[in-house]
Amino acid sequence: MVIELVKKILSQNNNEIQLFKAESHLRRGSFKIPSYQKDTKIILFIGVFHGDEPEGEPLILKLMNEVDKDPELIKNNQILFIPVLNPDGKAFNTRGNANGIDLNRNFPTKNWELSAIKDEFYSGESFASEVETKFLIEILDEFRPDAIITLHTPYRIVNFDGPAKELAHEISKFNDYPVQENIGYSTPGSFGTYAGIERNIPVITLELPDKTNIDTLWEENKEAFIYIVSL
Repeated sequence: MVIELVKKILSQNNNEIQLFKAESHLRRGSFKIPSYQKDTKIILFIGVFHGDEPEGEPLILKLMNEVDKDPELIKNNQILFIPVLNPDGKAFNTRGNANGIDLNRNFPTKNWELSAIKDEFYSGESFASEVETKFLIEILDEFRPDAIITLHTPYRIVNFDGPAKELAHEISKFNDYPVQENIGYSTPGSFGTYAGIERNIPVITLELPDKTNIDTLWEENKEAFIYIVSL
């Protein structure tokens, strides 16, 4: 098994948005997976949805390194990694992308609405208007993940959408973050609504405490990450 770059696009400011894949040798090439191993899962990790929440990138890179060192961790699963979904926002240290749009308000949900003002939560003039949003929708259509983990800050909770309540409580056992279904405010056009509620994919929004050393965050969450990749 190796971790390989399988898909990439350029952001508006010509920064690469990359999708990496790790998979067992049982999934590679034309090898047919035996019937008793049909329970393999596809799990997607996403970091830096918001450019001013950069903590997800180094944690995903640490997880990729762990998987690369010990491929047995993922069993027969296929693990997908997007370390940085919003590289332009990361470069600007802004929540939104290069167009000032909050990607977590830009998905084609039934509750999408045009923002009344162009603040940090601006939805864009229409849903799925951004290259980052389109890229992520394309990945869901192509790979059809069985579970999705997005890394955010700053609340220190395990938030979930769709059929992910059980997974959220399992994660909480490892990192001791409280489970919270409602983030506490309205999020029209959110990724959790789009993928979790409307596409019925278990979606975990792991809200990390901000202003916390990356090594500390890794130690808090490493066991949870290892659990997730071995589902």
